[in-house]
Amino acid sequence: MHKTGNIFLIGPRACGKTSVGRALAKRLGVEFVDTDHAFVEAVGMDIAAFVEANGWEAFRDEEAATLAREAAPGGRVIGCGGGIVLREENRAVLARGIVIYLKAGAEELARRLMADPLAAQRPSLTGKSVADEVREVLEARAHLYEKCADEVIEGEDLDGTVEQAFGAVKNFPERF
Repeated sequence: MHKTGNIFLIGPRACGKTSVGRALAKRLGVEFVDTDHAFVEAVGMDIAAFVEANGWEAFRDEEAATLAREAAPGGRVIGCGGGIVLREENRAVLARGIVIYLKAGAEELARRLMADPLAAQRPSLTGKSVADEVREVLEARAHLYEKCADEVIEGEDLDGTVEQAFGAVKNFPERF
């Protein structure tokens, strides 16, 4: 049977979407796609350079196009950029699959970002310190993550989080 739905992993920067997504896709025997990586491939430059050259609105436009393109085949695990939930058109794409919010506290997210900043992938959204920015962005987006999510997972470790995500997928067989 060909799967037509997708599993979308959402949440803020550094919540584990890529790590969990790769492991979950492997467990399910399907492809994993990271929208940030697909974006970079499509535009031929890293996100920070694109934003600097074109602005955040152009980034959000291209991000939406990337999500729509990557979601079209179905049957994938898709790790979404942290701001994907900001646009209604993206939330409509997410609603066609299983949406798992990987929830983590601001302090933990800041710790992860400072340990592995990936500046080219994660340009500053506010120009503030990492800790202040994480707190501010999480506060602004948390309600959108919650609203979009079919399941909310607060995993302590990769294996446990993947196990919870696998269980969540089994709760919605008609959507994957």
